[in-house]
Amino acid sequence: MSTSLSGVLPSGMPSGDQEVAGGSGRPARGWRGLLAGSGEGPRWARPALWALLLVTAVLYLWGLGASGNANSFYAASTWAGTRSWKALFFASLDPGNAITVDKPPASLWVMALSGRIFGFSSWSMLVPQALEGVLSVALLHSAVRRWSGPVAGLLAGFVLAVTPVAALMFRFNNPDAMLVLLMMLACWATVRSVEAGQARWVVLAGAAVGLAFLTKMLQGYVIVPVLVLVHLWAAPVSLAKRLRNMLWGALSVAVSTGWFVLVAALWPASSRPFIGGSRNNSEWQLALGYNGLGRIFGGDGNLPGGGPGGGMPGGDAGITRMFNPGFGGEVAWLLPSALVALVALVVLTWRAPRTDRVRAAALLWGGWLVINGVIFSFMSGIIHPYYAVALAPPIGALVGVGACEMWRRRDVPWARVVLSLMTAAAGASAFLLLGRDSSWLPWLRWTLLVAAVVGAVALVAAARARRAVTVTAVVASLVGGLGGSAAWAVATASQPHGGPIPVSGPDGAGEPGGPGRSTAGPALVRLLKETNNRWAAATVGAGQAASLQLASHKAVMAMGGFSASDNSPTLEQFKRYVAKGEIHYLVAGGRMPGRGPAPAVPAGPDGGSASGTPAAPGGPGDGPQPPGAGPTAVPGGGDGNQIGEIESWVEENFQKITVDTRTVYDLTRRKS
Repeated sequence: MSTSLSGVLPSGMPSGDQEVAGGSGRPARGWRGLLAGSGEGPRWARPALWALLLVTAVLYLWGLGASGNANSFYAASTWAGTRSWKALFFASLDPGNAITVDKPPASLWVMALSGRIFGFSSWSMLVPQALEGVLSVALLHSAVRRWSGPVAGLLAGFVLAVTPVAALMFRFNNPDAMLVLLMMLACWATVRSVEAGQARWVVLAGAAVGLAFLTKMLQGYVIVPVLVLVHLWAAPVSLAKRLRNMLWGALSVAVSTGWFVLVAALWPASSRPFIGGSRNNSEWQLALGYNGLGRIFGGDGNLPGGGPGGGMPGGDAGITRMFNPGFGGEVAWLLPSALVALVALVVLTWRAPRTDRVRAAALLWGGWLVINGVIFSFMSGIIHPYYAVALAPPIGALVGVGACEMWRRRDVPWARVVLSLMTAAAGASAFLLLGRDSSWLPWLRWTLLVAAVVGAVALVAAARARRAVTVTAVVASLVGGLGGSAAWAVATASQPHGGPIPVSGPDGAGEPGGPGRSTAGPALVRLLKETNNRWAAATVGAGQAASLQLASHKAVMAMGGFSASDNSPTLEQFKRYVAKGEIHYLVAGGRMPGRGPAPAVPAGPDGGSASGTPAAPGGPGDGPQPPGAGPTAVPGGGDGNQIGEIESWVEENFQKITVDTRTVYDLTRRKS
């Protein structure tokens, strides 16, 4: 007979094969029902959920404004969207609509709309990102709770909330926050589709996947095989209906993806911005090339190789990449525990009926984790540690489901061993990861290791031990297993982050790109503010353009896009703009005519990058360019030579002035 936890843990804690209902038997209505629950589950479940969401909101929102513009590349596009509806729709870098960012626009739609409603600021831009994190936690809790109970849902949501890379990216303005929310929505809808076999939930999942594509292109499609497998395998309806549901889902994906791509293709290229990062001004080419297969296999503007030899901070490609110094601190805290749980769940449900929901949960969350993890581990193109935020939801789900399913079966020795292994793995991971920064709270790693060992040992005896041992097992396991990730997440959230490659941890703060912080000197900013042209200025590359634009709140054309290699504008286009009086100044920088391709980091007057952090070819956070790399190492249809042609033509024909030590050409004053 197993030890009862009545009086030790909340009344709804799993104590067997069923959840213990703690409701009054009479469903609550209105606000009371919203806050306290419907009465169908334990009384503590709904208040505990609200507490989890409150803690998550505080973690993600507290001191958010300290990060200022965060990634100035996306901040510039967000500001542009508050000034031009066309810029908002296409995610242009400037309200003059010269060129877009090198990602699709969905995540920027939300931030720009917020800026239109509340005015552009750090808070109006970053608060939507934080709320997307809170919603992701709520969806994960709901999806896990439906099949595994409220404790599993709370544990899964908490693990997601305190994964350091989640605390980083849900406080930042990269597209990854929206991507995770949409992937989470697709999985939640799939859970609902498996319960009833209804097509409407499959359609919702497909729509979420399509919008995920419009957030970060092919990465949004990575979970499609998992969603298809789970519904086809576990939905409690006939095979014919499951296949029909899949057809509806495929149509939903096509429509939610294709409408924007079709609009961009049919819109006259002369009246829309150039698609940044593409070789032929096409969203599809961008998706399949630089942002698609090029990321996995290299090429198409991606730096060769994923390891240090290729200049990438993600480390060498291989099965251990998620545990290396780059990725480990972001996501590896509970990854071993999740893998242990996945193996145990697969073994547990090997002979279960087709519609068994524990196995369906293992397929859903395990499939997401394995597919994304393998791609991230072995991809040869551009990769950065913050990409690992896509692994945080399945890790949380597997830990929550695995822990609760094993606890329900703790009368069986092997289930207690699995719980013990999960605790020990989490404690060991925290000990090793915290040891990589021995200067930060050196006592913490030892404390967590001791707690994990105590918890692991106590769990082995939990089935027949006294209540005190059972309580010790649960408390020590939670502290030792979750303490390291939670502490690192709090340290991450307590610091501002800026630049293109944010990292988590107490020393993870980049140079904040706050309002008014710019390498642009005051005289140059005043000069730009006095203009009324379509573009106050043009300059080489998006880093310098974003800095000038955010400081002056005037449109600045980023010639060549982020890396100065995109074929926009051509010399003929630039001449037409100047002839029409649409560009007032050209701010020199990046290179002199005839000196070869522009460097990856546009230089400011102090010699630093516009964002304060080494920028990357091809997009924000895409890493430093390896020594000797030519223009083929960056995306875009051009090789950067058109920028040199433009600079040469400007130098030959227009008067030069010096402003704040910067060379500026007045395109309204020709040489005599």
